[in-house]
Amino acid sequence: MLPPRIKEVKVLEDYKLLLIYENGKQRVYDMKPNLQYEAFSKLKDYALFQKVHPAGETIEWETGEDVSPKSLYLHSIEKK
Repeated sequence: MLPPRIKEVKVLEDYKLLLIYENGKQRVYDMKPNLQYEAFSKLKDYALFQKVHPAGETIEWETGEDVSPKSLYLHSIEKK
């Protein structure tokens, strides 16, 4: 089962993202651990990192990087 669709994504400080799901839940995802991998190395450029947008159940950047919907949901912390 896939998590709900992401309605909005906001960039927070220190490579964290606020994910706002269609069901109203809000979760914070830390992208820093991903930046060690070659696939995400371009996103170390903070100006590029800030150009993230929702893409269905996931998020993506204009250069093609995305994160698995399950990873986003399971490795994020619910915002209270």
